[in-house]
Amino acid sequence: MLKRATHVTTCTIEIQHDENSLHAHVSLDDDSILGPGDKMIVQGPPIRLSFGESCTLHRGVKIIRATALERLWIKVASYFELFELYEVSFTPGKLP
Repeated sequence: MLKRATHVTTCTIEIQHDENSLHAHVSLDDDSILGPGDKMIVQGPPIRLSFGESCTLHRGVKIIRATALERLWIKVASYFELFELYEVSFTPGKLP
């Protein structure tokens, strides 16, 4: 499968910008599952919140599925990304 499949659906966006939290969560309304390499493009104008505000919005979203080759590349590359997180020391003895 070398052709990218696309899927259009709706999503719910929850945004909070206050002293307790600064986050944005996107939930797909049709419970689609995103895989490695898949892309989401949320449609609509940019969302801007001032400090102390929060909102919940419903927007359209275009899901672009990764090809089989892209998924394979992501899985292989992710192993090397994981290895970068390991820190190995060959220092003899204990450090102060």
